[in-house]
Amino acid sequence: MPRPTAVVVDDHEGFRTLAIELLREVGYDVVASCSDGRSGLASVAETAPDLLLLDVQLPDLDGFAVLDALRASGTGPTVVLVSTREAADYGGRIAVSGVAGFISKGDLTPAALAELVP
Repeated sequence: MPRPTAVVVDDHEGFRTLAIELLREVGYDVVASCSDGRSGLASVAETAPDLLLLDVQLPDLDGFAVLDALRASGTGPTVVLVSTREAADYGGRIAVSGVAGFISKGDLTPAALAELVP
């Protein structure tokens, strides 16, 4: 059975490297890694991943703008948002965003990922 696929979008290279390792540990094949929202949208369109691990704070489009663009396209993967900030810093935006969940970057572990994604 093929492994599920994932795309990581985060503007910090060190975090992307860590996230890729954690995703592989929980059974994902990471098919793309991007440092900004526009590249992330292009990678999602090109690879049609099962999961998008998406930073909220990006240099061009924020994670919520990326989510809006995915919704407008009518397709999209399961999304887990990540940030150095806490979920409460985003008010109710996460709760109404339709994502599978939110993980503070400091709390990103294989167990935390496994709780949110199949």
